[in-house]
Amino acid sequence: MILLIDNYDSFTYNLYQYITELGGDVEVHRNDQISVEDCLSMQPERVVISPGPCSPKEAGLAVELGRAFEGEAPLLGVCLG
Repeated sequence: MILLIDNYDSFTYNLYQYITELGGDVEVHRNDQISVEDCLSMQPERVVISPGPCSPKEAGLAVELGRAFEGEAPLLGVCLG
């Protein structure tokens, strides 16, 4: 499963569509409606962080999530901030 974090950007669902067209099983969660612990417990194979707000400081759990998955799963962040 690929975990896709939605930072309230319309491009999130473009990413979702591209990944699923390539055969990926994707779960989308908003950056302020899930905890880092919940994300870790899902044990995703990969994590994608969508584009987002003005700066990473305003991206909910995105920065903390990136640190938590370091060495755990491949992580792709797209134009955050």
